[in-house]
Amino acid sequence: MTEYYIPTAHSETELVEKRSRFIGQVWRVSSEEEARARIEETKKKHYDARHNCWCYRLRQGGVERYSDDGEPQGTAGQPMLNVFQREEVTDVVCVVTRYFGGVLLGAGGLVRAYTQSAKDALDASGISVVRRWVALEVPCTYAQFESMRREVSAFGGVVEHTDYGADVVLSALLPEERAQDFTAHILDLTAGGVEALEAGEQLKDVPWREPVRKI
Repeated sequence: MTEYYIPTAHSETELVEKRSRFIGQVWRVSSEEEARARIEETKKKHYDARHNCWCYRLRQGGVERYSDDGEPQGTAGQPMLNVFQREEVTDVVCVVTRYFGGVLLGAGGLVRAYTQSAKDALDASGISVVRRWVALEVPCTYAQFESMRREVSAFGGVVEHTDYGADVVLSALLPEERAQDFTAHILDLTAGGVEALEAGEQLKDVPWREPVRKI
């Protein structure tokens, strides 16, 4: 089974540390060309910034690259890359733009600021899991609806959408290796009252960790 994690969406966040502004951005990418295009796009947009530090990770070929863009060696690009390595997120590019505020942060302060900026941007993006899923239609009564939602979640699945009529039909995605167990469990739980119907298989990305919106 192939399973890997990618950013859900483009994000942009801002962190202010001792008057320096750190603008973090994350994108989903599929090639080095696309990653470098995002980096160049950001450099043009923030041409007046002191630094545009970046990193990217690609699943194909296991490519990892980073740049401190003039910051002291090891204080920006590598700490940013470490964020995505820890979270096992790939097919991603991150750029952190710094507008210098006149106060030196020191090596430790820079590492903390660039790490936090990358993490904030990833949190705002959200994380999706890419894997093979089995699509199931789960018809149930309104009284059973919340219970069925919980069971889908308990088996590592997600409810994509719900149709409301005389009864309810949940369109769910279950990990392929758990779909049969889920179907059997639902039959047993409802004494044969609810039968999940298979509607095909698909390889796709599904949100795994929702975006974090800071107030």
